[in-house]
Amino acid sequence: MTEITYVKGDATAPRGKGVKVIAHVCNDLGGWGKGFVLALSRRWPEPEAAYRRWYRERAHNDFGLGAVQFVQVGLHLWIANIIGQRGIRTGSKGVPVRYEAIDAGLARVADRAAELGASVHMPRIGCGLAGGTWTRVEPLISERLVRRGIPVTVYDV
Repeated sequence: MTEITYVKGDATAPRGKGVKVIAHVCNDLGGWGKGFVLALSRRWPEPEAAYRRWYRERAHNDFGLGAVQFVQVGLHLWIANIIGQRGIRTGSKGVPVRYEAIDAGLARVADRAAELGASVHMPRIGCGLAGGTWTRVEPLISERLVRRGIPVTVYDV
């Protein structure tokens, strides 16, 4: 059975051959300015522009927790903007991460990766500014992606 591969490196420079999807978690407020998104924006302007447009036009699209926007940034490279956190700050309702939204988003990523014959690459999604724990996120990745035979690489800095 396929397992998650852990490597030291930059998730914006995914390793290996073939089609790749870089998955990451976004908030539901339209904010793009801290964390992993900055590394994405340094490499490609399209994911941020697409996310901001998606948010701005949310009355007429599927923007919301659990939704995923796929942005092609190269011939064989896609970015998956997963809406997996409510807000951007820890408050009375706890940390921003929403595990059920990440789970739903990963199911969509798995479907697209299967269509494309792609591997999936990511930092430890939901565990930075979103405030999640890897012990809660890792099983979601295993269930949604690995179980379907989709290769997953997680990058640690």
